[in-house]
Amino acid sequence: MSLESARVTELRAVAHPLRLQILSLLTGAPMTATEVAQELGITHANASYHLRKLLVLPAVVVEHEGGPGRGGSKRYRYDVDRERDPAPDRTADEVDAQRGACLVLAEELSRRAGLLAAEGPGNQTDAELWVTPTDWDRVVAAIREATLDLHRAARPPRSPDTIRVNATVALFRMNQ
Repeated sequence: MSLESARVTELRAVAHPLRLQILSLLTGAPMTATEVAQELGITHANASYHLRKLLVLPAVVVEHEGGPGRGGSKRYRYDVDRERDPAPDRTADEVDAQRGACLVLAEELSRRAGLLAAEGPGNQTDAELWVTPTDWDRVVAAIREATLDLHRAARPPRSPDTIRVNATVALFRMNQ
């Protein structure tokens, strides 16, 4: 039996709608399992389980209240600057795992679309296009930087002077 690649393990970890919601919460602020459970209306055990599953992601880190090695509550945080750069090429297992993650993303987008607000600007696009590899690389880099900027701007849920937004991006080359 071969060992699963780290990337496959990571993609499988995020291929769950609840874990996508948890990652979004952890982007704005470090949170305990209790805080995650309260925010999402789930049990502490369920929040704790999914947080442990997310620890395979290099960008999910644990901070202890009171400092390292001092016990206390674990606070989980999504550090977008520790996120792994996407691999230029993927194995067949990684492609399958990414397909699964995309399907879960589509399901989560469906839930979020139900929360679409009337006020404020928005943007959406859907495209199946043919472009040069140079143009593709340029656009992927620009969108990656824009999504990193958005993650870095995230604040704790319901912070004063903030608005709740959605950003769902799935960029990938397609088979001919």
